Amino acid sequence: MKFTVGVALSPLNQLTEIARVAEECGFSSVALPDSVFYSEQVSAQYPYTPDGARFWDADTPWVDPLVAAAAMGAVTSRIRFYTQVLKLGSRYPVPLARQVGSVANLTGNRFGLGVGLGWTPEEFEWCGVPFAHRGRRADEAIEVLRLILGGGMVEYHGEFFDFDRLQMSPAPSEPVPIYVGGHSRAGLKRAARVGDGWTSAMIGFDDLRDTITTLAKLRADHDRADVPFEIQAVCVDRFGLDGYRQQAEIGVTDAIVMPWVLDGLGFDAPLAEKADSMRRFADNVISRM
Repeated sequence: MKFTVGVALSPLNQLTEIARVAEECGFSSVALPDSVFYSEQVSAQYPYTPDGARFWDADTPWVDPLVAAAAMGAVTSRIRFYTQVLKLGSRYPVPLARQVGSVANLTGNRFGLGVGLGWTPEEFEWCGVPFAHRGRRADEAIEVLRLILGGGMVEYHGEFFDFDRLQMSPAPSEPVPIYVGGHSRAGLKRAARVGDGWTSAMIGFDDLRDTITTLAKLRADHDRADVPFEIQAVCVDRFGLDGYRQQAEIGVTDAIVMPWVLDGLGFDAPLAEKADSMRRFADNVISRM
């Protein structure tokens, strides 16, 4: 099983050094969160907390994850980066393909695109995209991204996106993996049907096991049971060496962790303390898996 460092809510001036230390410690990837803006009021509940409340506020630091991946890639040579997850619903896929291709090229194919729909209507509407039909729009957007990033002269004529022949050069020399997030039935179907993996939000072990079983059935339904498929998990109730071994046993391929939080430190803990936590985690878990 691989281990990925999550950097959500960390101060922006810590990100490049976190990536460098994570690479030194043997983490496989850095998971980069996404938030376009903080709206004072929202008309929907956040789906991944018990009470539907957001656990961040207007002053919480965020950076565009594609910009962060390029910056972190510049100070590392092996570790990978993926968005976890980029809100695809509020973005137009043609310029997004340009950005993703640029990051993939600049990092030497060390970038994966984790995508989700997004949950707040305001983020759609205020970015000029309707909230309605967001699932079908996302399906087309993934098709457009794969088409353009595959290279060559391409065109697309769909329900939501339409363009004549175009080419973006250089195309990445390797396919950019697309990981699909979401805990809903529709999200799991999308991951099974078109994703190179599924990426979770915060989830308990029992629900995670059931979800992995469901994904296996859905992938078989689409004749994709034998296709390589990542399970990237943020499990909230199985920790320590035994806990991660249990996650691996149920099919998790990539555990997303914040070692400093596991040590009782805050998101904004000093960089030196976060580095110490990563090194302890590497000694106590990664080296013993």
